Amino acid sequence: MSNEVSVSVTRQDKYRFLVDFGSGLTPTMADEPPPLGDGAGPSPSHLLAAAVANCLSASLVFANAKFKEDPGALTATATCEIGRNERNRLRVTGIKVTITLRAPPEGLAHLDRALAQFEDFCTVSQSVRTGIPLTVTVKAADGRVVK
Repeated sequence: MSNEVSVSVTRQDKYRFLVDFGSGLTPTMADEPPPLGDGAGPSPSHLLAAAVANCLSASLVFANAKFKEDPGALTATATCEIGRNERNRLRVTGIKVTITLRAPPEGLAHLDRALAQFEDFCTVSQSVRTGIPLTVTVKAADGRVVK
């Protein structure tokens, strides 16, 4: 695995930027919501939330795979809380992530062990957590909290 990740962001108009991930990946448009931008794409806060949710989900799959188990389909929802700092500047003041397993947790014999360690494998969330409070919850499809 490479020790660097590079993304190019090129202004298109107003607050709309083309985000180029390189390596043959499909670029995406990012934009601020109105009144600044036109909301033509995800905002930087959306991209941050997506990165945290995606990394945590992949880390949960990885942690289960260590025990030769597959959690199957799952959904992660990340919510960035936006507030103002002491200088009245908008900041991400917290991120809440809920991962919902579609398979019954009882079918994963080592789920407790995977849940105890998966967050530690997540490069993005552990990096973000040093500056932004981050809460992670894992639920079963029926709504039971398993972590």
